[in-house]
Amino acid sequence: MAKQLTDATFQEDVLNADKPVLVDFWATWCAPCRMIAPIIEELAEEFEGRAVIGKLDVDHNPQTAMQFGVRSIPTLLFFKNGQVVDQLVGAVPKRVLVNKLEELAGQPA
Repeated sequence: MAKQLTDATFQEDVLNADKPVLVDFWATWCAPCRMIAPIIEELAEEFEGRAVIGKLDVDHNPQTAMQFGVRSIPTLLFFKNGQVVDQLVGAVPKRVLVNKLEELAGQPA
């Protein structure tokens, strides 16, 4: 299951993570966000132990969204060693996300 992130937990869960992190910036009213939600959950299962997959509700956590300049949702930010290393905006195919995560996390064992 994707980790629920908040402004309060972002530093610890994302920036201090010892694995690559994918953060889905989303909101309940956003149709494309709802479209990719099942993909995000699948990725959380598939990459368990190799990467952190998290979701941040921008309506309830505006500080982090502003800090990273998120203007459109869904915005997917990829972090490694506390730094943003890639960004995708909009509903993207699962394969695109898998490829980026495998690049950051290493190939499956």
